Amino acid sequence: MRLGLRSLESRMVVLLGFAGLTGALIYAGVTQWPLPQILVWMRHDLGIDLGAPARFGFYGGILVSLAFLLPLSLWLGHRVMSPITKLLRALEGAVASYRDGDFSFSIAATRRDELGELIRMHNALGQTLREQRQNLAQRELLLDTVVQNTPVALVLTDASNRVTYANIAARHLFNEGRTLHGLSFAELISDSPEALRRAVEGGEDALLTVEMDGGEETFHLSQRSFRLHGRPHRLQLFRRMTRELSRQEVATWKRVIRVISHELNNSLAPISSLAHSGAELARRGDTARLPGVFATIGERARHLHGFIAGYASFAKLPAPQPVAIDWKPFLDGLSLHCKFQLKGSVPEQLGWFDAAQIEQVLINLVKNAHESGSADDEVTLSLGIIGRDVRIEVADRGPGMSETVLAQALLPFYSTKRSGTGLGLALAREIAEAHGGRIALANREEGGLRVSLLLPLGPR
Repeated sequence: MRLGLRSLESRMVVLLGFAGLTGALIYAGVTQWPLPQILVWMRHDLGIDLGAPARFGFYGGILVSLAFLLPLSLWLGHRVMSPITKLLRALEGAVASYRDGDFSFSIAATRRDELGELIRMHNALGQTLREQRQNLAQRELLLDTVVQNTPVALVLTDASNRVTYANIAARHLFNEGRTLHGLSFAELISDSPEALRRAVEGGEDALLTVEMDGGEETFHLSQRSFRLHGRPHRLQLFRRMTRELSRQEVATWKRVIRVISHELNNSLAPISSLAHSGAELARRGDTARLPGVFATIGERARHLHGFIAGYASFAKLPAPQPVAIDWKPFLDGLSLHCKFQLKGSVPEQLGWFDAAQIEQVLINLVKNAHESGSADDEVTLSLGIIGRDVRIEVADRGPGMSETVLAQALLPFYSTKRSGTGLGLALAREIAEAHGGRIALANREEGGLRVSLLLPLGPR
């Protein structure tokens, strides 16, 4: 780059030097030699008087020099600026072409100075933009192919609720395979089942079951708003969940059957064995040992009854009856059933939930915290207001959970305890969601587990 800069500067220096030398020669020729001598010779020897003085003074020489230098300067300026002007016009055309999305514009590079280097850099930029445009077009084609052939129905609408993009699944779902572009999405779903229309109008994610084609179809609806090219758009994704839910249902029933079979075998086998032993003792007349046999049979029967009752309570969970709850009496009552350290202050705003159900959830969570091996004074409960929700957090200093356990801990019948039913956290999740809230588990940075129960502060 420096060599090119010297090349252009050298040309400018040569031209300026040439202009300066020419001006000096003209001035000397007008004031010193040969113009004064020529005028004197023409006047005396040839008798020709041009009316000019025999010798021009300083200002006269300057004026005559300027008369010659101005045209010369214009010509030299044109020579200097001509390639720059041509390059600027070419670059202006290139910028206009790039603005219109055409990156095929290039400039012929024949110069060897810095202007030529600039042209070559511009052409390299154009080549890079062309390659990126081609790669982008290929990625867009790939993405469009994937989106068009995905089984999830995708509908993109603009601010006026007209469809700007829809894939094949959406066309078959809403318009019998015909195009949806430009149609009003509200009119398209006007004949759809009421549950689907309400879910779309609600503007939130939803899981719904509708009657379609003589059967039930379950959909998961996801909706997001964003700006595309500076304009508001809305994206709706309709995913058929019927087949997946059926597989999950079958898998869940298999898991339930395995758990129940295991628990029944663990209880019925000892009962059967003890009953046989009791009969044998009675036959022999050894009645002294019979009370112990009957006590063991009763203990196993009570365990089995409690196990079945736990499953029944999960299956028959009543709908919550939320009311306004004063936190202090509620926490005082909770402390009678389990031990915990209250962390932070109690919110002034009243809670809104079914006290019996939430109390049972918190008892289970605090019990789990103590069973983690955490010290009694490190099992804490804290309350906090987040927007329109209250967050109840139970934390401990136990070993926490692995990523695998965290991902499955809220699933029904999943347990890492040998004698666990896997219903405690699943029941807590069921109760939280029935209240319109949610439950989340996370490991603490300093060690231990944090269980967060988020509940609305009022009816929704």
